[in-house]
Amino acid sequence: MTGSAPVLTFAIVGHPNEGKSSVVSTLTEDDSVRITPIPGETTVCRTFPVVIDGVEIVRFVDTPGFQSPKAALAWLREHEGPGMLDSFLEDHCGDPLFSGECELFRPLSRGAGIIYVLDASRPLRSVDRAEMEILRMTGIPRMAVINSKEEDRSFIPQWRDELRKHFNSVRIFNAHRATYAERVALLESLKSIDQEWEPALVPVIRAVEEDWRRRLNQTAWHICRMIETCLAYQASRSYSRGEDLEEIRKRLVGEYQDHIRDVERKTHLEIRRLFKHNIFDYRLPGQSIAGEDLFHEKTWSLLGLSPYQIAAAGAAAGTGIGLGIDAATAGISFGVFTVSGAILGAGSALVGGKRMVDTEIKGPKVGRFQMKKSLGDFVLIVGPNRNIQFPFVLLDRALIYFSHVINWAHGRRSRQEETPDTGPETFVAHFTDRQRRTCREFFQAASTGDEPQIREAGQPMLDMLLGILNGLSDREYR
Repeated sequence: MTGSAPVLTFAIVGHPNEGKSSVVSTLTEDDSVRITPIPGETTVCRTFPVVIDGVEIVRFVDTPGFQSPKAALAWLREHEGPGMLDSFLEDHCGDPLFSGECELFRPLSRGAGIIYVLDASRPLRSVDRAEMEILRMTGIPRMAVINSKEEDRSFIPQWRDELRKHFNSVRIFNAHRATYAERVALLESLKSIDQEWEPALVPVIRAVEEDWRRRLNQTAWHICRMIETCLAYQASRSYSRGEDLEEIRKRLVGEYQDHIRDVERKTHLEIRRLFKHNIFDYRLPGQSIAGEDLFHEKTWSLLGLSPYQIAAAGAAAGTGIGLGIDAATAGISFGVFTVSGAILGAGSALVGGKRMVDTEIKGPKVGRFQMKKSLGDFVLIVGPNRNIQFPFVLLDRALIYFSHVINWAHGRRSRQEETPDTGPETFVAHFTDRQRRTCREFFQAASTGDEPQIREAGQPMLDMLLGILNGLSDREYR
């Protein structure tokens, strides 16, 4: 590669409608790249930089497809030699027959590396061989990317045999399903196509990996902060004698649940933003349990801990954790409060036990309400939620959301495409005893509101979450 380009640059080239723009969008994590099934929509080159901490570390150029490769190849053979691309551009500038070739040759003449994208779900054609030969003749280091858009892989061996004659490296890379691990693997492969590029690519890959680690750290922090906020939240309402207490109760439950939903929604939006899904409103697929309403009974029955694990967690926690177990539903109450004898005292202490009156209102979706005398009126309080299942469900939903978001490649725009296999639709149920203990200690600290305790228990929780997030992001698509 020449020293003319200040930043390492790769031109994404190929036949029209082979997935070039999808590859660019996924490699740059840029969902503003125009992607359309209509051939020839890209008519001019567009440069998409990868910027980390305000520094452009590498750039990818989305080019138009070849227009007349056989005719271009014939001309190039007659003029083969140094500067032939510049000569072609000079001789054919403005020629509509070669408008595609002129546009895609420009970044190559300026020293850009080549990433040739093809769709191997169809058989090899003579026009494809012409394109490959043109790129070979340039002498520029080049990689071929098989972006098979269909499940049919029967043509891949035929393509590989031909590609190996013309390219330094050949990789399968499905731009619609590529994970972080597969993107990094492709960047690693670029080092092998020219030894001189390795010194420039090493810091690029290192920057990408460090940026990803920062995102995982921030994701873990957002999840912990969400759980801490939700465990502390209370909704209250003053009322006087004669008011319809049942109506107030229903309204207060709704306010409480809406606030918790909003905290969770904002956390998920932050996670989505961290992974650069900014333009398209990514939402969980319809079949995902994490797409259900947080307070729906189905959510609480399928996520979080199993009934056996809930009982074990409650026994281990004792009264110190300040979280209750609903014996009637094995902890799958999706209301506000659940109670069990001794733990009632721990929960009461959090709102000032002496100020509470004896009145309690109970119900399967309501939980416990506290009424306090206040300047001649009564105050009805909902929360904080002390159901031991509650923070585990919040955690489970956040992990499920994360696993979907990081596997939604930026080059993938259709909702009808198959959702990548992101693993089980519950994570918490598969936690080890040590992981559950770490969670319980953090939940206990968060329920006290004591900042030193929260900080002390929060670091092991963050470390545990970071290990889980790393494991999910390191997986390749299956």
